[in-house]
Amino acid sequence: MDKQTFWQLINQSRQQEEPEEWLLEVLSSKGEDAAVGFEYMVRSLMQKSYMSSLWGAAYVLMDGCSDDTFDYFRGWLIAQGEEVFNKVLQNHEYLAEYISEENLDEEGYPQNEELLTVGLDTLTVMRTGDIDWDDDVWAAMDDALQKLGLVESHRIELDWEEEDLPERFPRLWKRFGEDPLPLDLDEE
Repeated sequence: MDKQTFWQLINQSRQQEEPEEWLLEVLSSKGEDAAVGFEYMVRSLMQKSYMSSLWGAAYVLMDGCSDDTFDYFRGWLIAQGEEVFNKVLQNHEYLAEYISEENLDEEGYPQNEELLTVGLDTLTVMRTGDIDWDDDVWAAMDDALQKLGLVESHRIELDWEEEDLPERFPRLWKRFGEDPLPLDLDEE
């Protein structure tokens, strides 16, 4: 799957009531290569966005950010589309103007865990008939991704301390430092 096709699918999914279910159906109709290609693109973008500075920005937004939360945040960022993804990678402070109630999850957070498994879930449904975890499907996906050249790094060294964040991200700190996410959706 090329970048253009991937981002078109992401943009189309944003118009759907259940974006991840829609993606699963579309990818299933295109075959196993589409599922693997989608997974490759998601993992590549996750790797590209695995940045200490972006983790610091997410930390400011939510007054803390665990490993898993950072993954879900980056899933959310990918789901916002190519333009927003690239803008945020180039300037994390763009999040201060971009984040609104309309683009957060139901709890008021910038998180999307489901997008991270769409490719694998699609391949699982295609091979087993359901979405339940299957070790053989995971191994097949892993093999296919390695053949495509995916190399994942799981180590990051943070180049910030919590007390440095207000100065490092002044716009984010002004908006979220004293009032971090989740947004109180009842007040908005």
